[in-house]
Amino acid sequence: MVPVILFMAIVAPIWLVLHYRSKRQIGQGLTEDEYQQLSELSDLADKMAERIKTLEAILDAETPDWRDKV
Repeated sequence: MVPVILFMAIVAPIWLVLHYRSKRQIGQGLTEDEYQQLSELSDLADKMAERIKTLEAILDAETPDWRDKV
């Protein structure tokens, strides 16, 4: 009986507060800093994709069967 009372008096309220605080933060969306980081990562991914296309084109021109070796 004592563990149930302790749980209801101490753990449950803390658990509820933390749960709804995290729900509120999720609902707010991205912060300005997070949005900026996401934008930078997207730009880097686009640049990397272009580099990969260029490297594959060079390899296709110089060694047409390079894909079969992998």
